[in-house]
Amino acid sequence: QVRLEESGGGLVEAGGSQTLSCAASGNTQESYSMAWFRQAPGFEREFVATLSKSGTNTYYSDSVKGRFAISADTAKKTVYLQMNNLKPEDSASYYCAASRRFGIAIAPTDMDYWGIGTLVTVSS
Repeated sequence: QVRLEESGGGLVEAGGSQTLSCAASGNTQESYSMAWFRQAPGFEREFVATLSKSGTNTYYSDSVKGRFAISADTAKKTVYLQMNNLKPEDSASYYCAASRRFGIAIAPTDMDYWGIGTLVTVSS
């Protein structure tokens, strides 16, 4: 069992930056690919970014490519999402997820574990 806890959400002005963190605990001996998803009220959960098990490959949704960056600190068992040039449409609850899947995992059904989310609100 892996537990994921997100932090770093809050209110930010459009054009600003924010960094989300996802701390993992529990059975972290196994390697996982890590991902961030987001969900706005009335919308389905959507993929944002993923980091491969090796930590060398990343993949982003078109809506955040060039603005967001996913990274990890394996010693701290923490995954980050650096968000730059934020837009009001980035407002959502952001969820961290872990997958045992080999290769790029970008679908919610690929994920084995989820955090409870952290809310990001971007004001215009």
